[in-house]
Amino acid sequence: MDQTATPPSIEATARATDSAIAIAAIAVLIVSYAVNAMDRTLFPLMLTDVRREYGFELPQAGLMSTIFTLGMALAGIPTGYLMARTSRKTVIQVGILIYSAATVITVAATGFADMLLYRAITGVGEAMQLTALLAVFSSYFSRHRAAGVGLLNYAYAGGAAIGPWLGAKLLVDYGTWRAPMIIYGLIGFTMMVLISAVVRPHLSETNTAGQENTDIAVGGAAQLNNRNTIVLAILSVLFGLALYGYLGMYATFLREQLHYAPSDAGRVMSIYGLGVLVSLFTGWLGDRFSPRLVLGLSFLLASAISALLFNGPADFMTQAALSFVLGATFSGTIFVNLAACHVKSVTASLAGRASGLFVSCVYGSATVTGYLVGRIVGLAGWTVAGNIQLVLLCLVGAGIALLLRPEQMSRQMKQAG
Repeated sequence: MDQTATPPSIEATARATDSAIAIAAIAVLIVSYAVNAMDRTLFPLMLTDVRREYGFELPQAGLMSTIFTLGMALAGIPTGYLMARTSRKTVIQVGILIYSAATVITVAATGFADMLLYRAITGVGEAMQLTALLAVFSSYFSRHRAAGVGLLNYAYAGGAAIGPWLGAKLLVDYGTWRAPMIIYGLIGFTMMVLISAVVRPHLSETNTAGQENTDIAVGGAAQLNNRNTIVLAILSVLFGLALYGYLGMYATFLREQLHYAPSDAGRVMSIYGLGVLVSLFTGWLGDRFSPRLVLGLSFLLASAISALLFNGPADFMTQAALSFVLGATFSGTIFVNLAACHVKSVTASLAGRASGLFVSCVYGSATVTGYLVGRIVGLAGWTVAGNIQLVLLCLVGAGIALLLRPEQMSRQMKQAG
């Protein structure tokens, strides 16, 4: 008998400890992305107050609201390459540092140009964190990538629900839009410390998801230049234009067109975030059913809901209910499955670059969304702007989703023997 063997009780304790550490790390990463979402949803709610103080025109303010996506677009693909040379954990921490610092510095802006720069820099940090997190979760949960991304998207649900509500409360309590910006930046710095203390490299850097080598990846293109990735890139561009037509300007529509109080506008935007809680379920749907079906129907539903938002009743309950469903469709379903399909469309070695491409496409197109909406509103009003920026683009996306070839995407299979 081998007297040096580890007793079963010690092995069981070690496994339980490792599991607890992994759960804690996943929880911290989820919360860190919630802070990212809080930061992202805060400034659009402050936009009316910023406009009032600085005298910005609506197209200028719209550009200010969505310019952070330019930073996200520029940083997405380079971050994919950066992760091949440094740890994902480090990339996540550096990303949080950048966007938190830029959020705080925004309050010291003297005019349009420097504020625009600070808002763009926040996007660089947010893209770095998001790209690394997508790679972590889609790799760690390799057998169920869409569900893994859906779990991560719970963080966005929490942040998008808490962010506008808390931001509006701080705005009212302190009487200045600067207070929420500073407080949100400090929360981000706190998350950097938590990640450093809790997240271990074996979780953040894994490419096997702890499956004990029982699964192998089959399929997926060996380069980014393939049919599915091209179709997904086009869908991501359309999605970015529609998504930030809502996220970037809808709060301004509520406050300036429908004359909602800041607290009510914040509550409606928070309810959008609650819709994202369907992410885990819709991620499971994406793993189980064809992406042509899931994405096609989701874009079609988003088009119908958007039409009601800008053409239907203006009362609080109706706008809140429609925002909830749009949150479930946009951020809860389309975002999750687009991100997962980008990873599925290529081999595992290209996961980081595929995630970076997804981020660049979504947020690159979103860069000019606020300006476009503001310009259309000036020419034809909010209803026309919503019909063009959301309703029409989502209809086009539903058609393009039919061009996907699911059989060419990667999938997990049991090893023989």
